[in-house]
Amino acid sequence: MAVPMVCRYVWRHVSRSFLKRARVRLTADSKLHRSSPAHGDFLLSLHKRGILKDSFPEGAAQDQLPRLLQSGSQTVYCGFDPTADSLHVGNLLALVGLLHFRSAGHHVVVVLGGATAQIGDPSGKASERERLSAEVVEANTRGIRESIQRIFTNHEVHFHDSSKALGTVTVLNNLSWYKNCGVVDFLSEVGRHFRMGTMLSRHSVQSRLKSADGMSLTEFTYQVFQAYDFYHLNQIYGCRIQLGGTDQLGNLMSGHEYIHKVSGEEVYGLTIPLVTSSVGDKLGKTAGNAVWLNRDKTAPFDLYQFFLRQPDASVEGYLKLFTFLPVAEVEKLMEQQREDPGKRLVQKRLAAEVTKLVHGKEGLESAKRCTKALYHSSAHALEEMSDEELQELFKEAPFHELLLEPGTTVINACRKVNAIPDGPRGYQMVSEGAVWINHSRADNPEQVLIPKLHILSNGLTLLRVGKRNFYIIKWLGL
Repeated sequence: MAVPMVCRYVWRHVSRSFLKRARVRLTADSKLHRSSPAHGDFLLSLHKRGILKDSFPEGAAQDQLPRLLQSGSQTVYCGFDPTADSLHVGNLLALVGLLHFRSAGHHVVVVLGGATAQIGDPSGKASERERLSAEVVEANTRGIRESIQRIFTNHEVHFHDSSKALGTVTVLNNLSWYKNCGVVDFLSEVGRHFRMGTMLSRHSVQSRLKSADGMSLTEFTYQVFQAYDFYHLNQIYGCRIQLGGTDQLGNLMSGHEYIHKVSGEEVYGLTIPLVTSSVGDKLGKTAGNAVWLNRDKTAPFDLYQFFLRQPDASVEGYLKLFTFLPVAEVEKLMEQQREDPGKRLVQKRLAAEVTKLVHGKEGLESAKRCTKALYHSSAHALEEMSDEELQELFKEAPFHELLLEPGTTVINACRKVNAIPDGPRGYQMVSEGAVWINHSRADNPEQVLIPKLHILSNGLTLLRVGKRNFYIIKWLGL
């Protein structure tokens, strides 16, 4: 039986006076999630996998952080601004990093930026983000929360060693601690601790100030809000570690400096590398090549194919980054790959591991069915596919629901869905073998449709005309 993910949502405003005196630790909802101290080589193992890039303060990952992690279960957080209604592959590594921390017994906080998404992070951007309405941000937040819940649950069910204790997971929306906070109060209490010279020196600010569009005051304040997020989590949840992409280093530094000034607490930032394609392109929605983590935007089949198509030069690094296979097993797989590259064993394993993490076991099975149906011309795979899978696989194919009348022929079916032209030309196309039904050539125009051959047991027919023109028919009245 699947083990449910422990996930709590906090939607309340906390006053500054309470922030100063509250020191609430994350607690588990069941004995399963009672945590134990991490091993000393935990950070080293993440570094070997390529998941960790830099730490702040500099050198903390070699000295202070290992001691902190060995002293007991810690709380680590990572934030995601809901600027779209789904996370994408470029965000997946941050989630994988959190999953590693959780597996080591540490507590994880995921912050959804319901407030900061309306401001817009300038990091890595050449121009200001398009302003999002509160309604759009709320809808995006729901979509991203669904991604996070699903991925954390899939990891717990399919990848975690149940004999080891897991840390807790808490998902928050930072709008909850900003929505009742006045701008004057915020600037008076928080803004006075930030220095213009330091803020202006950040790389994200400098690059934008030199651009033609410059930088708005709204964007300039983003680092203040992210710093305060860290402070809030430190005060309420005892969070001392923030995880973020390398483009977030300036924001991590701002949080560290603010917390140190206000409370004297030592906190730390860890950065993960930005994931790029084999040609160096960032895997994100801004780059226009996003592979999304929600099924309604990228089907399990497409996610599976994305990783299956990775070149040999990328696949070893992706296995270490995106899967939970031991490094020794990855190296063994690479040896097998070098012995017989044509089998693409490593790409298949990578695609399977990532698809199961993102979409679960059923999502992986769906991806495999679609792969067999499309690339291996398997009529059996077509028969096992649902209407949803067929429409995902053949996204551009028209979907028709037709009443099956007695004596319906191949030519009748083709004409009903406008797959061929009327008159002699259409008849000729069928006769010359241009029409395929369920991966079998149908070159007799007058052939009456035969159940189990032309009409699958699920009531579907996949019609192809030429090489690329697909039509899906759902027969009614069977």
